Amino acid sequence: MTAVGVPAVAIVVPVHNEAELLDGCLTALTAAIEHTRRTHPGVRISTVVVLDACTDASARIARSWPVRTISIDARNVGTARRRGVAAAVTELVSPSADVWISTTDGDSVVPVTWLTHQLALRTAGADVVLGTVRPDFADLTAEHAEHWLETHPRGRPVGNVHGANLGLRADVYLAAGQFGDLDQHEDVELVRAARALGARVVATDENEVVTSGRFWGRTPGGYAAFVRATHERIAGVG
Repeated sequence: MTAVGVPAVAIVVPVHNEAELLDGCLTALTAAIEHTRRTHPGVRISTVVVLDACTDASARIARSWPVRTISIDARNVGTARRRGVAAAVTELVSPSADVWISTTDGDSVVPVTWLTHQLALRTAGADVVLGTVRPDFADLTAEHAEHWLETHPRGRPVGNVHGANLGLRADVYLAAGQFGDLDQHEDVELVRAARALGARVVATDENEVVTSGRFWGRTPGGYAAFVRATHERIAGVG
C-alpha cells in the first residue's frame, strides 16, 4: 500500500450529549483545519459531526460551527463513526484512495498540528496513524496526572488505538470492513482488520489529543473506564 497525494480529508466526530465540551472540541478542530488549509493549499476537507441520540444542546452547538451535521438514533459509537465517514466521503466526491479519514470525539481537543502531522505521516507511507490520547489533567488528582506522565514517556508511544486520535487511508478503511456496529472498541477492531491486510500502522505521540478525564463515559468500556480503573488502582480503591 503506497501513499500518494492527499487531495481530500474526511473528518468525523461522533457526539452523544456532549454539550458541556463540544464547543471546546470544535474550537480546536476548526483551528487545526484552518492550519491545514494554510499549509496545504487546495486540500479539500469535509467535517461531519454525527449527533447520535442527543437530548441536550449538542445539536444547537454543533450547528453554530462550519461543519456538516447529521442526526441518528443508534446509540452506538461504531454506527455513528461509520455513518459520518460515509457522509464525509460522499461530500468530497473523490475516489476512496484519494481520501484520508481522521476521527476524534466530541469530548476531545486536538492540537493545531493534529491533521497536518497525520498527513505528513501518510505522505511518508503510513496507511494508519495511531495517535496518543491523554486525559485532561484538570479532571484528575495530582497523583493520577503524575502517574500518567511517568507511564507515558515522550517519544515512546504505546500504540494503543483511540478513536479520538485516529487516521487512515479510505481505501484501507473500506478494505478492512469499515467501523462496525459496536458500542465499544469499534476502533480497535478496525485497526486489527487493517493490520491483517498488511497495512502499515504508525504510532505517534507528537500530537496527542486531550480528552475528558471523567470516570463515566458515553460507552461502557471506553476511555472513561480506563481512567476510572487507573484512579481506583492509584487510590487503592476496591
